[in-house]
Amino acid sequence: MSILPTSVLPKVVLRYMEKKSFQKIQVSPDLLEAAKRSPEELFQKVQSSPQGLTQEEAERRLEQYGPNTLGQEKQHTWLKLLGKAVINPLVILLLVLASVTYFTADEPSDRVGAYVMLVIVALAVPLRFTQELRADSAAAKLKAMIKVTATVVRNGQAAELPLGELVPGDVIKLAAGDMIPADVRLVSCKDLFLIQSVLTGESMPTEKFSLLQNDNATSPVDLANLCFLGTTVETGSATAVVVATGSQTYMGSMASAIVTQQVQTSFDKGVSRFTWLMIWFMMVMVPMVFLINGLTKHDEHHWRNAFFFALSVAVGLTPEMLPMIVTVCLSKGAIAMSRKKVIVKRLHSIQNFGAMDVLCTDKTGTLTMDHVILEKHFDVFRKENDEVLAMAYLNSYFQTGLKNVLDRAILAHEADPAEVPITGYEKADEIPFDFQRKVMSVVVKTPDARYRLIAKGASEEIFKRCSQFEYAGKFYPMEKIFVDDMREEHNALCEDGFRVLAVAYKDMEQKAAYSKEDEKDLVLKGYMVFLDPPKESTGPALVALQKHGIAVKVLTGDNELVTCKICHEVGLPTDVMLLGGQVETMTDEQLGEAAEKTTVFARLSPAHKQRVIKVLQSRQHVVGFLGDGINDAPGLRAADVGISVDTAVDIAKESADVILLEKSLMVLEEGVIEGRKVFANIIKYVRMGASSNFGNMFSVLGASAWLPFLPMTSLQILSNNLLYDFSQVAIPTDDVDPEQVSKPRPWTMGEISRFILFIGPISSIFDYTTYFMMYYLFKCQNLAHASLFQTGWFVESLLTQTLIIHVIRTNKIPFIQSRASWPLIFASAAVMAIGICLPFSPIAPYLGFSPLLPGLFWPLLFLTLLCYIVLTQLIKVWLIRKTWI
Repeated sequence: MSILPTSVLPKVVLRYMEKKSFQKIQVSPDLLEAAKRSPEELFQKVQSSPQGLTQEEAERRLEQYGPNTLGQEKQHTWLKLLGKAVINPLVILLLVLASVTYFTADEPSDRVGAYVMLVIVALAVPLRFTQELRADSAAAKLKAMIKVTATVVRNGQAAELPLGELVPGDVIKLAAGDMIPADVRLVSCKDLFLIQSVLTGESMPTEKFSLLQNDNATSPVDLANLCFLGTTVETGSATAVVVATGSQTYMGSMASAIVTQQVQTSFDKGVSRFTWLMIWFMMVMVPMVFLINGLTKHDEHHWRNAFFFALSVAVGLTPEMLPMIVTVCLSKGAIAMSRKKVIVKRLHSIQNFGAMDVLCTDKTGTLTMDHVILEKHFDVFRKENDEVLAMAYLNSYFQTGLKNVLDRAILAHEADPAEVPITGYEKADEIPFDFQRKVMSVVVKTPDARYRLIAKGASEEIFKRCSQFEYAGKFYPMEKIFVDDMREEHNALCEDGFRVLAVAYKDMEQKAAYSKEDEKDLVLKGYMVFLDPPKESTGPALVALQKHGIAVKVLTGDNELVTCKICHEVGLPTDVMLLGGQVETMTDEQLGEAAEKTTVFARLSPAHKQRVIKVLQSRQHVVGFLGDGINDAPGLRAADVGISVDTAVDIAKESADVILLEKSLMVLEEGVIEGRKVFANIIKYVRMGASSNFGNMFSVLGASAWLPFLPMTSLQILSNNLLYDFSQVAIPTDDVDPEQVSKPRPWTMGEISRFILFIGPISSIFDYTTYFMMYYLFKCQNLAHASLFQTGWFVESLLTQTLIIHVIRTNKIPFIQSRASWPLIFASAAVMAIGICLPFSPIAPYLGFSPLLPGLFWPLLFLTLLCYIVLTQLIKVWLIRKTWI
């Protein structure tokens, strides 16, 4: 996506505008000047014409002005990714330690530690760099799959072009549902209403005109013949000339402020809280370790050794692998989801996707096939009538607004050409559809030179505008008894699952322009009856979603009769239904209580949908919203995760976090499972890192206060930490138990805290048993035997930390009921093998290891590992039964 997602704009822009006056925002002078010029003068100024630019001229201007992009989430260059890999706590601390060790060494042999630390850096940096480079590239490829286009006139022909290719001077066509692709000056428009909330915060639509502006507006947004990048067309149509693109736009002047203000998801906040928890551990523990070791050890350079040991402990407590694990998990999850036709626009929305426990969705195309067919064309008493079809066909054929599925069904209807004559008809004017009146009209000049207004729309709205109805060539007044009969006929069709549009007309005098005021005293002609049957997959998909803890609620603007019929067929309860009128009269508290119990909402406006979503969120639900229309944009922005489809209108795709390549609840269900797998793997690392670090805190503090020497040298701690981190690199590839994705899993620090408090100290228990074993059994009681003690604890610490990954990664019995992925098994086995062999390797002396571990050490180590696994498993099962994790 090249344009900044509109869902993050309103609050950010308003915050920015509160700080900066209008005069300080760099508005293009050309744009303000364009507002005062006539269309002819404007075309001359921008060196263009109503036929648009030539392709050659457009390419020249694209090179001159640059692409029409701003505030995009840019793909990081390899240099920036390398910088991120280098500038992190582990690398910085290692480089500081290496430098101090090198320059303070008295003998060349003392510098070996510095060389080893540099080797560790040389291994860690490329690992993180290559993983994040692959993740960044994968995310960029996924984002490139979703494109937003604009209708641009080039060489006299209208074509759909990517927004990034627009240049000043381009002529564009606008219709309902379009996002304004640049800052433009209107040259002609018809009943054009824009939503400018991204700039003003005002949700009500604003009418725009093509008239000249000569007044001194206090804000450029007030200029009625200018439209601005990021705003959207609610209703109407227009032709406009692009005046400013990219950074030269009104929005572009705020781009730097906008890009720095990213809305944090619950996932972002959770990761941040966890990171600060680890930092808090480090801030408390490092000074204590430094002071205890400096005061209790009395060997040569004890303060210096205590300092390096404390710094090493800080490295060990730093969750330095968390950014890489999160990035790789998210990118792998996004790739897996894309294979299942789910494209993730914003990676961090994956967690909300998996945590979603309420899905609000529209009806058409989600529950139904979204393949509407025209079944019948009736007169007012349900008799086939070809004249009704002809009028509806003319209406759909000549309208220039957004053609919906009903229009396409009318135009695709296989009828005798005599039934749908268009030869000899000319379009005189158009009154576009809007969501308030729910009617769309065209005015045509008939072959016999009459001017006829033909309207089609919701039956109730058409009834209001009719004073007569036609039957068998005769005209009758719309008396109450007839209207009641018509409503009964209409309701009977709706109850059978049909969608019904009414068609009406009236002959008029010729005039320059027609408006909504002309839609009165119409003659009701008849009905167009459509069928959009439920998908075969909808019922099983709803069952699957409910099985996975997701309550599905239907939010639709359709009438309650059609909605009730469809929902009943797919198995959704319809005994309790809320209508838009009822929603309007409820307080937020009343609506919240009702929304909990209600599955189907009908006759909703866009504002109603948004309000239902917000009251559900206020009751601690994580709400997803699936929509693809103009009227769905407010709901998509309000939801925790907005979901749209690749065939949706521009504003819906821009507002969404996730795009489905197929509008199907089954596809959505598969995407949710992948999202939960991603979150489960991230939580595995968080649990492992948190519990391990918390346990190490007790172990190191106890050893420092008790032993007459350091329990491990700084270099040994760094080596232990590096090997342990390598064992977790494969976590993003790990399998996830079905139980871990069976229900929504929001990020809760309470669960993580309980896991830390109960699982963390278990490792300390076995660290202390190892201390006693090395101290009393193998007599490592003085500085001469410090190396043997350190070697024993190093091996035990590394093996217990690495092996326990397999217990923590699942709620089942490890190795028996649940097995890790082969890459994770291989990584942990390799690290454990290295840990066992390292004391006997050629580099052991440089790391301060002793190869003299007694033979009895190994069976005792095996017993330690076995007891550690069993006790951790028992505590884990107890926590699960208490439903604490």
